[in-house]
Amino acid sequence: MFPIDKWFRILNEDRNNQQVSNEPYQRKVKQGYVKDRNTYLKGGPIPTDAGGSGYTEKPPNSRAKSAPPIGEEVEPESFEMNPTLQPDVFQENTMLPEVRERLVEIAKDFIDGLEVAVTIQDIRLTGSLANYNWSKYSDVDLHIIVDFSKIDEDTQLVKAFFDASRAKWNDTHDILLRGFEVEIYIENVEESHQSSGIYSVLHDKWIIEPAPQDVDIDFATARKKSDDIETRTNLIDRMIGAGKYESSLRSIKKVKEKIRRMRRAGLSSAQKEFSAENIAFKILRRDGTLARLAQMNHATYDKTMSMLDEEAEE
Repeated sequence: MFPIDKWFRILNEDRNNQQVSNEPYQRKVKQGYVKDRNTYLKGGPIPTDAGGSGYTEKPPNSRAKSAPPIGEEVEPESFEMNPTLQPDVFQENTMLPEVRERLVEIAKDFIDGLEVAVTIQDIRLTGSLANYNWSKYSDVDLHIIVDFSKIDEDTQLVKAFFDASRAKWNDTHDILLRGFEVEIYIENVEESHQSSGIYSVLHDKWIIEPAPQDVDIDFATARKKSDDIETRTNLIDRMIGAGKYESSLRSIKKVKEKIRRMRRAGLSSAQKEFSAENIAFKILRRDGTLARLAQMNHATYDKTMSMLDEEAEE
């Protein structure tokens, strides 16, 4: 068993060294646009005649490599099925040897960099690159499968450590594989992952092989769901502007919980990753809303704590 006191020390070091976000997709967006509330966080795209303040300036066009420019409409076509798997990753439904070798190397380098001995159960590729709905916005979703219970009986603490470690790794590194950004996830061996395409990189075989098919994606419903979240995010921003920090934190928590429930419901449905709920999540990730919520949460928390410090000094 790994000493529990060392777990806490490592976990606290990660938290002190870097703010950890659960939304990795847009973390590499430059801090300029998320910090400058006068140009970006001014009520969002709600028009002034509808009660919103709108943007006073066009937000800077700084973004993650795999995400569309801020403010750019997410094309419905980017969610459509392709006739083949991504040809730079797969050939005749088998992962290209050089791609597989590099992914294994990346995963092992990550594990070797941890302060605890970890046995890899499997390394898996999932997401759109392991399916026919890949696009220019796809990421390499690389899942490292580990038995949490063999590290410590407190599996929640183990998960917290891995979450902090992989988020730090994702923020620190900017690795592209055939033009697609690599994102690492640590998955417990007992965890159920909902996807219609999962490839074992370690064993070089399909766990769940996707089938080319015509999928009728309800993009209109997905857009309504994402628009609702974006509107709520804009309203929270106005609360922050009015100095209602504690209320804003509660509202941010509720919105993030709603997003998690929405995605879980979609992935648990018959449509899985092609459900309106999961497509809505991807829209929010691509247009920067998830990154914006995370930044607002960090900034508002800091404001709240700063107020408490000021009150303590009085």
